Amino acid sequence: MAEPAAAAAGLGRAEPGGAGADPLLPQGENGVDGRAIRVGTRRSQLARIQTDSVVMMLRELYPDLCFEIVAMSTTGDKILDTALSKIGEKSLFTKELETALERNEVDLVVHSLKDLPTCLPPGFTIGAVCKRENPLDAVVFHPKNCGKTLSLLPEKSVIGTSSLRRAAQLKKKFPHLEFRDIRGNLNTRLKKLDEKEDFSAIILAAAGLKRMGWENRIGQEGGCSIPVAVNTLLKDGQLYLTGAVYSLDGSDSLKETMQTSVSYPHQNEDGPNDDVQHVGITAKNVPGQAQEAAENLGVELASLLLSKGAKHILSVARQLNDTR
Repeated sequence: MAEPAAAAAGLGRAEPGGAGADPLLPQGENGVDGRAIRVGTRRSQLARIQTDSVVMMLRELYPDLCFEIVAMSTTGDKILDTALSKIGEKSLFTKELETALERNEVDLVVHSLKDLPTCLPPGFTIGAVCKRENPLDAVVFHPKNCGKTLSLLPEKSVIGTSSLRRAAQLKKKFPHLEFRDIRGNLNTRLKKLDEKEDFSAIILAAAGLKRMGWENRIGQEGGCSIPVAVNTLLKDGQLYLTGAVYSLDGSDSLKETMQTSVSYPHQNEDGPNDDVQHVGITAKNVPGQAQEAAENLGVELASLLLSKGAKHILSVARQLNDTR
């Protein structure tokens, strides 16, 4: 199952500019009060690569504006000796950036969608989503296991991952393997894999490896803090949404797919729903009816999974995770 999203998203304040304003860009020709537009980002190399690409696109669209990148460390970057699912705090990789945005220390921030909290802070909106990168998971093997697959690894081989969702899915398919938490940025995790004997392989996002130029390390393709997964497909005006939940050991799971039409014409005149935000997203170029249909599809799929026992599976998973 793919990551919830492997795309970059621009987060901004929803209120400036009034109806019809671009939530990501300041009004006027020379930025905010004549100064550069400040773009917030995490300090990690991968985050900088992602943010640099977004700023490059913005510069092409708005060549008369100046952009300044403001990098900072987040809670998730600083706490590296504890599993993400045990830290017990939301917005691990976004909180400091959100605070800076709220204090007007930056004008917009760039995140991976998978790092955003389920509910955005009041007054914030996702103003742009870049084209999605490869959403799949990737297996990176220890050099001694080069050429192997997960199914060919010896019994009790240890696989590293910081995601409960990834571990739960893989336990279901590869019960002979053991899974252990591994923290750090991509550089750190690859160093732990290559220079030690603790892990036979680690699971990473294919998107991150591609952005770093490390696609050659991919040996096999496949909110990280709970064992849930979602994938979408848009084809011929139909939106297909697949959702799944897993027990921590992978023995129990639910997976369902639903679809809905999102083929609606653009309205030429302003209507009463033009400024309605769906799940914290401002999408001026997507008809309101299509946004509403997509949001309703997500709610209906969640309700279907809950009716089939998803809540019990997740409750047990949380209890087991808390006792680890």
